[in-house]
Amino acid sequence: MSRLAVVCGGSRGIGRAVSRLLAAQGCRLAVVSRNQDAARATVASLDGDDHVAFSCDVSKEPEVQKTFDSIQKLCGNISFLVNAAGINRDALLLRTKPEDMVALLHTNLLGTALTCRAALRSMLHTQGAAIVNIGSVVGLKGNAGQCLYSASKAGLEGFTRSLAKEVASRNIRVNLVAPGFIRTDMTAELKEEDRMRSIPLGRFGEPEEVAQVVLFLLKTSYITGQVLVVDGGMQLVM
Repeated sequence: MSRLAVVCGGSRGIGRAVSRLLAAQGCRLAVVSRNQDAARATVASLDGDDHVAFSCDVSKEPEVQKTFDSIQKLCGNISFLVNAAGINRDALLLRTKPEDMVALLHTNLLGTALTCRAALRSMLHTQGAAIVNIGSVVGLKGNAGQCLYSASKAGLEGFTRSLAKEVASRNIRVNLVAPGFIRTDMTAELKEEDRMRSIPLGRFGEPEEVAQVVLFLLKTSYITGQVLVVDGGMQLVM
């Protein structure tokens, strides 16, 4: 039987690219998204026909628990979890609304913690289980106008390393991918030519390039608690 992969935020951007790559590799997919129609559309586009779409707001614990209970009941034990769900509300701190602060931290950081906790109960019963969280290069270096977004992504580094230590004895691996500028809906309003000076490779990355790194971390058996940056060399000049 093929391995079950759950991709949160799997209906767009990096998450969708991950879903497609894992399906092409023979995994069964549980695509989780706040938008049920988008999740179903992604499932319909995947190789194979043994995939399921779920609607869930990862920042809400009851929804997360209900969703993962349904995944295990319908699909079996989880082998892989990819946390790609996230939001971005750029603003200088003095202009950031408290409700936006809460939304960023709840979705990007708390949401990842909730989905990991819900998935681990199932992953304890599988061999070679792995989690990959999607952070950001700004979580490592910071960026003006992204204080709360950076904080939420920086928190994922500490969370990932700590969880990796907690579950290593159960042979569950946990790693973090930190992308730079990737061509997705989240970066659609940015002018690429204005950013080229900060990217040594001279272009935005593609979601599929991040997905390849996620696949590597899911499959490799001796890497855990690590942060792998996919930024075209941005850290070299930041």
